[in-house]
Amino acid sequence: MRYPKYTTTVVGAYSVPRWYESFDRLVVLGQLSPQDFADAQLRASQAAVVDQEMAGIDVITGGEMHRRTHNRHSPPNAMLNHFWQKIPSFAGATRARQITPHDPNVFHPAATCRGPIPEALDLGLVEEFTTVSAYARKPVKITMTGPHLLAAVAYDEYYNDLPRMMLDFGKLLRWNFTKLVDAGCRHLQIDEPYFTVASDDEVAAAVEAINLALEDVPDHVHVLLHYCQGNYAVGPDYDGQIGHRYFDVGRYKADLVCRIDCDGYMIEHDMAHHYENVLADKQLGVGAVDVQFPNVETGEQVAERIRRHRWLAPEQTIITSSCGLNHLPRHIALGKLKAMTEAKAILSGKVF
Repeated sequence: MRYPKYTTTVVGAYSVPRWYESFDRLVVLGQLSPQDFADAQLRASQAAVVDQEMAGIDVITGGEMHRRTHNRHSPPNAMLNHFWQKIPSFAGATRARQITPHDPNVFHPAATCRGPIPEALDLGLVEEFTTVSAYARKPVKITMTGPHLLAAVAYDEYYNDLPRMMLDFGKLLRWNFTKLVDAGCRHLQIDEPYFTVASDDEVAAAVEAINLALEDVPDHVHVLLHYCQGNYAVGPDYDGQIGHRYFDVGRYKADLVCRIDCDGYMIEHDMAHHYENVLADKQLGVGAVDVQFPNVETGEQVAERIRRHRWLAPEQTIITSSCGLNHLPRHIALGKLKAMTEAKAILSGKVF
């Protein structure tokens, strides 16, 4: 399956309201019930869908709102802890773990694996798809953290073998993807932001695990692999970290990533040149909207970032953002979505 040229889609996460932190504290204090917060999360998901559809985005998500509570600025809690908590062998307290060579003071609350990863366990993807689809008019994409990030950041007290651990995660994802397809989902995305930090051998093993996860996905389902380098912001005012990519350390591994049996890849726009000789006939989601830039780009700016890659055929080009929009204020996130739609019109030769 291929998307039409210049299809617009989001990476996954959408602007998280500041009241998330306050609501979470009220739950801890007993002044709100967890059900109250779940209702607020649902309303935030509905708002994310409305914004994407209002902006004209072609393939949307639910904003991944239900995957986070107090956490706004750092995606790993929504990408990792949300799923680890569903797996019994990862139950228990988390421990701080350094996650970036850029800054020794940046830690992630990592879970510990103390037993085998089950092959058949519901990770909640089907419920997310049916919930979002119930109030969406556009095609809904479900995002899922890949085997490498799930395994590499966790503490391992059971496998002592990262490739084997990733393969077991691949089997678990395969089971969940089968259920998703059976539920009617036609758009999937796997997120792997930790490849640049890892060794070539480690990424090669991750590619094998991802292909295992995708082996039963039929051809009529569109699958994208999101490979970024950690466009995370920290603190309410970014703590001066604009332009900082936490995982941009090491060799960029486009050649290995292009061995993944998917329909295309989503990357930062300034990394697109790595794919010129390895993309073949797959599609490339060019992250031409920069989530670490705190202002709204114009449609022409977004279009120009895509035009720079003259080797990339329009039929292979997808327009997206460099990462999730979770840490940006809603009006900025919405403006960036509209700029993506404007860029599509400009590149398609339409009057906007």
